[in-house]
Amino acid sequence: MLQQSASHKRELDPYEKPILPQLDERRLSKIAVLDVGSNSVRLVVFDGAARSPSYFYNEKLMCRLGEGLSTTGHLNPDGKERAISAIRRFKFLTESMGIKEVTAVATAAVRNAKDGLEFCQQVFEQTGQNIWVIDGTEEAHLAAQGVLLGWPGSYGLVCDLGGSSMELAEINHGLVGSTITSDLGPLKLQELEGGPITRQAYIQKTIRRLRDAIGLQQNRLFLVGGSWRALARVDMQRTDYPLRVLHEYRMGRSSVIKTLAFVEEIGLEALQELCGISNSRMSLLPYAGEVLRELLEVFEPKDIAISSYGLREGLLYQQMSDDIRARDPLIEACKMSEIKDARVPGMGKSIYNFARPLFSDASPDLLRIIRAACLLHDVSWRAHPDYRAQVCFDNATRANLGGLKHSERMFLAIALMHRYTNKRDDDFFSWMFRIVNGDEVKSAEILGKAMRLGAMLWVSDDVGQAELHWNERTRNLQLLLPGAASALYGEVAEIRLQSLASALKAQSHGVSAI
Repeated sequence: MLQQSASHKRELDPYEKPILPQLDERRLSKIAVLDVGSNSVRLVVFDGAARSPSYFYNEKLMCRLGEGLSTTGHLNPDGKERAISAIRRFKFLTESMGIKEVTAVATAAVRNAKDGLEFCQQVFEQTGQNIWVIDGTEEAHLAAQGVLLGWPGSYGLVCDLGGSSMELAEINHGLVGSTITSDLGPLKLQELEGGPITRQAYIQKTIRRLRDAIGLQQNRLFLVGGSWRALARVDMQRTDYPLRVLHEYRMGRSSVIKTLAFVEEIGLEALQELCGISNSRMSLLPYAGEVLRELLEVFEPKDIAISSYGLREGLLYQQMSDDIRARDPLIEACKMSEIKDARVPGMGKSIYNFARPLFSDASPDLLRIIRAACLLHDVSWRAHPDYRAQVCFDNATRANLGGLKHSERMFLAIALMHRYTNKRDDDFFSWMFRIVNGDEVKSAEILGKAMRLGAMLWVSDDVGQAELHWNERTRNLQLLLPGAASALYGEVAEIRLQSLASALKAQSHGVSAI
């Protein structure tokens, strides 16, 4: 069964039908989202509708509501009991957090089951929680909005794979276009009669109908859903990928094909232990792999990106004002971190202005990462001094940040590490060179050492700010200080200036007065 949005497939109009009205009074409060899916029931509490989502609370239970749906037409009885029990717990938790309202949505299993509405009524009677049953095109739209939350301005095709359905949505210029849904969920495929040959024919036929309805879409393919994330985790394991952050993880077509072969070769039981994937999720992985193989064959995307943001984040995005949506999620997250954790909130801007002359030819994308690093330059000051550099590195590589490619994340980590140390153990960090090249590492080191120097030269605005003058042609580096702040330039500052000059392969003649 295919269900497509009413809009023409090439129209990219804003979504007109919100699940809930936008509530101004909730924008800065905790927002709870309950996702009743075919495979799992999950509660996420976001710490306000900020541009970059902060997960105050996140819990799920694998209920498998959709198990057996294809043959019985009804929700899994055991799954219903487990789901109601989980929702009762989630309701109690949110009330304890002072959250007055929980946005709860149910997807394919509940909307397709004969007893779906009856189940929703049971949930309300036993827990007091209302559930909005959304159709496939609404589900596709929300998943696409989740991707836009993490990738503003992205373009391509969003593929959301749930337990009982698969949705596709176009995104372009920050808008969601045509959407379409199908019943290609792994639970559905698992129960399909006729064996592998019949299942393969069904997948091929359905995906080709999807392509005919929505268009070829040869740009980026964004993968949303737990089965896709599990497959990406296996790909990381197979390739010994050093950075275990699933969001924005990229895979090429050839890598996916090799990983699917790896799954068949190793076996699910061994993979489960090797990758730390739950048994219920691992059992569905081969079916997800069959779908992905056909998606790549039919749509021929230029590359593949994993999105940890999906329907739940899409609901958060839905409640944001246009002004908040227009902001950069990375910079907003870094600003919030600076306000909350820095010793001198607002100093990041001064550090950026101080370091900026060293990167006069930098691209807008690089300047964005430099700005983020400067905002974060002092948020880890509470760590033990002996481990502060390591903590900075670890925080950046593992932080919950959107709008950040893995290479950019690594650049950020190296720069922040050098904010607190002049040296780097390349043997210990040798794995990072798989993600960033030598020139990027050097640029990150220069930025880190500039931040390390600039942090020593902070003065009040009425005195004036320290400046760096850099002539790349002559390789001459000069530090200028306001006369009233000349006392700030001592032995340690001199050492840090010389360390920066060394990284630049430059000559430094000490400090001059402004």
